[in-house]
Amino acid sequence: MKIPPCLVFLFCVFPIANNLSAQPVSAPRNASLSPDQEEENLNVFHQWIRWNNPGSLLINHLVKQAFDYYEKRDTEIAKLKTENDWHSRQKWVKGKLLEMVGPFPEKTPLHPRITGVLQKGGYRVEKIIYESMPDFYVTGCLFIPDGIKGKVPAILNVIGHNQEAFRAELYQILIHNLVKKGIIVFAIDPLGQGEHVQYFDPKNNFSSIGYTVIEHCYFGNQCFLSGSSAAKYFIWDGMRAIDYLLTRKEVDPGRIGVTGFSGGGTVTSYVAAFDDRVKVSVPCSWATASRRQLETKGAQDAETIFLHGVAEGITFEDLLEVRTPRPTLMTFTSRDEYLSLQGAHEAYREAIKAYEVYGRKENLEIVEDDYKHWMTPKIRLAIYKFFMKHFNLSGDPAEEKVEILSNEELTVTPTGQISTSLGGATVFSVNRSETATLIENLETSRRDISKHLNKVRIKAKELSGYSAPIGEEREPFINGRYQREGYSVGKYAIRGEGDYAIPFLLFVPNDSIDKHPALVYLHPKGKITEAGPGGEIEKLVKKGYIVAATDVLGVGETKNTAARGLTDGYTAVLIGRSVVGIQASDIVRVVAYLRSRRDIDPGKVGAAAINEMCLPLLHAAAFEPSIDNIALIGSPISYRSIVMNRFYKIGLTKREGESKEHPYEVDFSWGIAGVLTAYDLPDLIGCVAPRKVALAQVRDQMLEPAPVELVNQELEFPRSVYSLRSAPGNMKVISFDESLASIMEWCFE
Repeated sequence: MKIPPCLVFLFCVFPIANNLSAQPVSAPRNASLSPDQEEENLNVFHQWIRWNNPGSLLINHLVKQAFDYYEKRDTEIAKLKTENDWHSRQKWVKGKLLEMVGPFPEKTPLHPRITGVLQKGGYRVEKIIYESMPDFYVTGCLFIPDGIKGKVPAILNVIGHNQEAFRAELYQILIHNLVKKGIIVFAIDPLGQGEHVQYFDPKNNFSSIGYTVIEHCYFGNQCFLSGSSAAKYFIWDGMRAIDYLLTRKEVDPGRIGVTGFSGGGTVTSYVAAFDDRVKVSVPCSWATASRRQLETKGAQDAETIFLHGVAEGITFEDLLEVRTPRPTLMTFTSRDEYLSLQGAHEAYREAIKAYEVYGRKENLEIVEDDYKHWMTPKIRLAIYKFFMKHFNLSGDPAEEKVEILSNEELTVTPTGQISTSLGGATVFSVNRSETATLIENLETSRRDISKHLNKVRIKAKELSGYSAPIGEEREPFINGRYQREGYSVGKYAIRGEGDYAIPFLLFVPNDSIDKHPALVYLHPKGKITEAGPGGEIEKLVKKGYIVAATDVLGVGETKNTAARGLTDGYTAVLIGRSVVGIQASDIVRVVAYLRSRRDIDPGKVGAAAINEMCLPLLHAAAFEPSIDNIALIGSPISYRSIVMNRFYKIGLTKREGESKEHPYEVDFSWGIAGVLTAYDLPDLIGCVAPRKVALAQVRDQMLEPAPVELVNQELEFPRSVYSLRSAPGNMKVISFDESLASIMEWCFE
């Protein structure tokens, strides 16, 4: 007996669910209850073993694709046998790193100044301000041992995610002990930390966005939209700090080191990989895109993410191997809350092969301790020994008890913040200036409408990572149905682009109409939000529409609960995709199913989306002409408005028990890396023309109603496209409250 194709899909993709078909879904506990008294359960994955952990579907889908890239890279690494092989690889990696992170700014005068000197027993502290770029100030303290004769080694100390930066006790213990070994230490304030807070609010005496990680992600998201990376600014500040060290007569240019813990370990690995002047590197407990990191703790904050890094073949290991055979010490703890020790082990095993080929196996070491995320005494001792060994310093490496200086003693600026003492540039302002050029390029490209729209369709698919469904089975799996007055609600799932299912509720009128108009309904809080009796969906159904209320991947039932909210969006950036592009593909799949139904007019299938769900819907409609019309309710007006304004609110989720230190979580599930290098949301509206588009309650970057001036500015281009297509009336902007049913009536009329 030959099994029909649709059943092959059902048995192969949903094998366990078939065993549940004999049991009623959400059966009443009391058998005496009548069907209309049964409490509805509208979760499609209810009693479905295959999908009993839907909160991990999105991240697992992304990680699986990342693993495909890792396996491809493994094949390349396995071919490296000789010193020439590794040298060629290093040259390629350096080029890729510059391509992904750069271009770096021109080296301009540092204009260093010493704002104060603190003399202590056995050493002094010079308080330094330098400009890594014009008007881009960096604060730091230079710790100099007394009694220097000739030139001595110097270490750049970049700090992890501690708000005080190098002023915290743990970092001071390390700094003072290195100084006692005869080493100059230059400790700088990373972006968002110490005196280098990017969004400092004098009223709260703290960042208006939140602590270090939140700031990094906040300006990092703006950089991503522009095709840049927050990592560039961390690296550049570090490289310019080394420039400053080399101006000092006490510093031996042949003995430069860099070290840092946690986020500082990440920056250490970056600076050491990009700057050949770094002889000795000691990154401690740092996060980058190792495969074990992605499958365990997940991607970390924005500074750890290179645009399309994994897709381009650049991983954690490359940052070690690119500096072979120069000395590197890796340090990790076994119970780290944020990082993967297994990933560190695997990276060491690969990198040591390169050091062996160069005949310098002793130059790569790894030390670990059984503890949480910390720089333990064992690890600190290993750091002292490693630097002393490779800087050819004699003496006792043992750690000594040191005096911890107060924050006030180590404050560099008059007010304790660059922003209130000096002003100057920020990551936001520099990125905005660079983005202005991208916007000008877009405006120029738009002058040739047809050519521009063709380019937009191509680049939007590429940058968003959209994968078009081609020749796929459209038959869904039903997992229950309820009867309501005048219509039914079916619980369905259809196959996504990978090993996941797209759950949706299908609302079908109980009438005698042969062919219905239909629409996909998308809500950021999930398909059940307006699914109850009396909700917006029921109003549509009672007007004769068949409605598929859909949870695209990452929403509703499939909302990421497996890791921190930022993980999915940043993992997508690493593999050259976006959550938006994947969700657009899900929408197209549901539309294709609706068009295949006998009770639906295939020429009358539209879609409606609320708030951030407008982003994947707009992409889907631009890519798929079979979507007859779309209604965008509460859509962000543009990506440009997010980048060109200092503050934005999309992707911010208020935390329970919010405090000024951590008021929000930040994600990038709504964003597309590099989008403004090729297109913006108004360009996608132009791609939809002449089909109908309704925009209601359009939002600005703060998710407030967009001013008329902003709406007119951003929508000038799509309006010109609709006029060119002889359909100016098919694009409608609704500034007042209008029911969804009324909007859809206009869309379908």
